[in-house]
Amino acid sequence: MENLKTTYNRRSFLKASALSGGGFLLSISFLSSYKAAALPDIANLPPDWNELNGFVKITADNIIKIMSPNPEGGQNVKTSMPMIVAEELDVDWKKVVIEQADLDTKHFTRQFIGGSQAIHQGWKTLRTAGATARQMLREAAAQQWQVPVEEVSTELGVLYHKKSGKTAKYGDMSTVAAKLPVPKDVKLKQVKDFKIIGHSQKNVELKNIVSGKPLFGIDTYKEGMVYAMITHPPAFGLKIKSIDDAAARKMKGIKDIFPVKIFNEGYERTFFDTTTFNEVVAIVGTSTWEVRQAKKVLKVEWEPFASYTQERNMQGRKLTETVPAGLENTSGHMDDMKAMVSKQATLRRKDGDPETAFKNAAKVIERTYTGPFLAHNCMEPMNFFAHVTDEKAELVGPLQKPENTEQALSARLGMPLEKIDIKLARLGGGFGRRSYAHWLIEAALISQKVKAPVKLMYTREDDMTSGIYRSTYTATFRAALDADNNLIAFHVKAGGIPESPLHANRFPAGAVDNYLAEDWTLKTNITVGSFRAPRSNFMGASEQSFLDEVAEAAGKDPIEFRLELLKRAKEKPVGKNNEYEPERYAGVLELVREKSGWNDKKKVSNVGVAAYFCHDSYVAHVVDLEMGAELPIIKKVWSAADCGIVVNPDAAKNMIEGAVVDGIGTALFGKMSFSNGVPDKRNFDSYRMIRMNEAPEAIDVHFVQNTIDPTGMGEPAYPPIFAALASALYKATGKRFYDQPFQTDIEKS
Repeated sequence: MENLKTTYNRRSFLKASALSGGGFLLSISFLSSYKAAALPDIANLPPDWNELNGFVKITADNIIKIMSPNPEGGQNVKTSMPMIVAEELDVDWKKVVIEQADLDTKHFTRQFIGGSQAIHQGWKTLRTAGATARQMLREAAAQQWQVPVEEVSTELGVLYHKKSGKTAKYGDMSTVAAKLPVPKDVKLKQVKDFKIIGHSQKNVELKNIVSGKPLFGIDTYKEGMVYAMITHPPAFGLKIKSIDDAAARKMKGIKDIFPVKIFNEGYERTFFDTTTFNEVVAIVGTSTWEVRQAKKVLKVEWEPFASYTQERNMQGRKLTETVPAGLENTSGHMDDMKAMVSKQATLRRKDGDPETAFKNAAKVIERTYTGPFLAHNCMEPMNFFAHVTDEKAELVGPLQKPENTEQALSARLGMPLEKIDIKLARLGGGFGRRSYAHWLIEAALISQKVKAPVKLMYTREDDMTSGIYRSTYTATFRAALDADNNLIAFHVKAGGIPESPLHANRFPAGAVDNYLAEDWTLKTNITVGSFRAPRSNFMGASEQSFLDEVAEAAGKDPIEFRLELLKRAKEKPVGKNNEYEPERYAGVLELVREKSGWNDKKKVSNVGVAAYFCHDSYVAHVVDLEMGAELPIIKKVWSAADCGIVVNPDAAKNMIEGAVVDGIGTALFGKMSFSNGVPDKRNFDSYRMIRMNEAPEAIDVHFVQNTIDPTGMGEPAYPPIFAALASALYKATGKRFYDQPFQTDIEKS
């Protein structure tokens, strides 16, 4: 057993408070030190529930309910996070009831999707929650039976005292346990003793999903609600000049039309308070159809806006952002980025003397890669339900960062946080898009104005053209080889509009004596935001594609070439800030080499490989394909991952499979372009997505087995699949792919 203090550090702690009338509530926090929670009177809680902490509720008849704190967006945390609690609680998983927690800042913090951190950050906290509840039940039984607590054991939700033969279900002791003080120390299980963790458990929502039960925000229905849609400027760089709603107002079912300003002037935005158009036009009516018809008739005149600045507080770091005026074009973006390649950039890391190494090199390889703006294209368009009165605000819908959004809404409505209630629906896709929940604020403001419950719905066109895209990027790589084909210098110069994709301290940093990393950025009025594996999704693709070409120039096998560099990084690391662990990086390459039969040229033909580290995890892919008449036919993908202990293998496997399919589709087809500020794609008839018959025929997933605490899995498998695909395409076509999407160059072949 691992001894763990329940207040062991500032990142994981239990917060307890006595309740009037007896009992207590133990709640969990991720990022604050031990602090008593402000809690409701016990009389206001359901009488038949004894809540042992923010995660666990137990009834007298032994029904055990575990709350899942984080939003569920397909990553299966609603199953995996409760599994961790259940493991330490020592209960029968089949008898556990799982429930999605609403936004509840009294009992939880870090209730969000992002950075592949739910399991990684919650690991010890969730285990501590389960272990603490179990210990308190043991202490309750010891007190009732008048025996030492050390003699009380548990198994599958039952307490045992073997000497006397006494037994009790958890529910029998829950009321007594709820009155006990929080133990100062609890013991966590050894990994070898896990019975739930590490064993695949089916998605707890599976039956509801396949039977079409209402789970998503778009399914929300409340008696008496009205429907709303918005109209935003057709181009980035425009704002509302005037509204002519005379004809639209006369249409059947239309109740009101008015402008909505999302954030007030002078509001200091926080990290996720991004909105493309701060003022939009709302159309409200009695049905979605009627509102949509009025939206087509509504006449709005637009005008260019002047450059402006806005203040932003990035988690304590104050910034003044400049938003430039103008109607931008993709051709102009490409010209501007191309010009930056030869201009001075910001130095981010320098090891050794790269300038001299390049000067003396026997061979220099230089290549430039580009990636376009990308739309998220969640299958469920943006939507939210809101009912705002003078007394309170009730909201229901899909969110990735509910606590941040609640704070922004509180400021905008002038309403205290305790009067705002946000219920979390299942997300129909997120990938960063639902972190920037301006549409929730729009829904709340519309409800406040019309004094009625409102369901706001975006059309696909509204969603795809409203910004918060992935940035457009470029990176130029240079590699220097000596006469023996050893890599002696490496230089990366990366940039983007409006952010840089560079990760200066990732591989091959630390593996090369002479290393230089620098970057630059350009401003735009096109809004961007987190996109699955932010920045890594481009750097992993470009860096790994380049390393494949360097390996070829050096006359070396691409896997062996990477392993040689990783061996150097392990045995004689260069620099002190290398983010990755060379052994784990090498481990996934060795595993995927073995499982794919890489060295058996009779088994595989047009194969490409790539590996990448991000979000604390390591993933390698091998892609095997053949060329069809127009597009590649992906025969098989082998994937190897090191994400530490795999909590729920089925869920982890599903995330890798999803990343592979998503990444291949984006690499082949994904692109958003602009003409005079207008997005060139508005729906799936023009924004090409991967189709079912284009997905890999087989995906074979393997995990490195170890006892390292779990790390991220939702995003790490995404970046390297781009490069593995590009390398396989090179084997099949003899052509290297430098610009995404690859389809464009495939068609030219």
